[in-house]
Amino acid sequence: MEEVASHEHMEVQPDGSVTGYKARRTLRLRVELARQLRRRRTQLILGLLMLLPFILVVAFEIGSANPQRTGGFIDLATASAPNFVVTALFVSCSFLLPMVVAIFFGDTIASEASWSSLKYLLASPIPRGRVIRQKAITSGLLSMIALVLLPAVSLLVGVIWYGVGEAVSPTGDAVSFSDGILAIAGSTVYIAINLLWVAALALFLSASTDAPLGAVGGTVLVAILSQILDQITALDTLRNYLPTHYAFAWSDLISRDIDWSQMTRGTFSALCYAAVFGFLAIRRFTRKDITS
Repeated sequence: MEEVASHEHMEVQPDGSVTGYKARRTLRLRVELARQLRRRRTQLILGLLMLLPFILVVAFEIGSANPQRTGGFIDLATASAPNFVVTALFVSCSFLLPMVVAIFFGDTIASEASWSSLKYLLASPIPRGRVIRQKAITSGLLSMIALVLLPAVSLLVGVIWYGVGEAVSPTGDAVSFSDGILAIAGSTVYIAINLLWVAALALFLSASTDAPLGAVGGTVLVAILSQILDQITALDTLRNYLPTHYAFAWSDLISRDIDWSQMTRGTFSALCYAAVFGFLAIRRFTRKDITS
């Protein structure tokens, strides 16, 4: 009876809102982030990224008896801790890291729809713009945790197994350990920026479907297709417009004289794609008929 009475005395404003209701207090970022961190999916992904450096160490130890030189970063992986980190980023940059970002962003809204809980979030009421913003920020924070975790653990493992030394590039340039750490930090930032297009595309697909697997799989498929097309030299300058063309431009940081041109183009390309897909995601979600 008291609850009914309290509802009867609620003051309704002319715009239809209820006194005391504030949209910014709904779907708090801290609560959403904690909920996502408790999910088994998130824990498995972060655990895999922590395990990857140890897998690489074992692989290099097994393969040291029969070395095959190709003249790339892989050959220099055991030269020093910075080289080991660069190798870890190099082997995961083409598929693993894009897939991780695609999972975090592609699953965020579609999973709520698949659980039939999205309509209840909006009925709370939580404004649609706030739902997609909070979901995107949470996914971005999880992605950054993953992107920082891999080089951090790799550096620790590299120091233990291969020691502190200069970072050497395949071209023969060598930079000090401290400069190598700065290069790794810059590489991580660039990779995060370069994957913004993956995040925006996954968010758009997540807002467009009720199947999380479809959103994640569609994003990964586009990334793979872009990488395949980038290998076709017959496309010539058209490859420059592919979102994955500048994915490895961060390797230019391992040099005494850094060439910023490729990273500048890669940053601009990623921001343009992210802006387009981000706009489509917001537009789609704010206009979509939510039934689940």
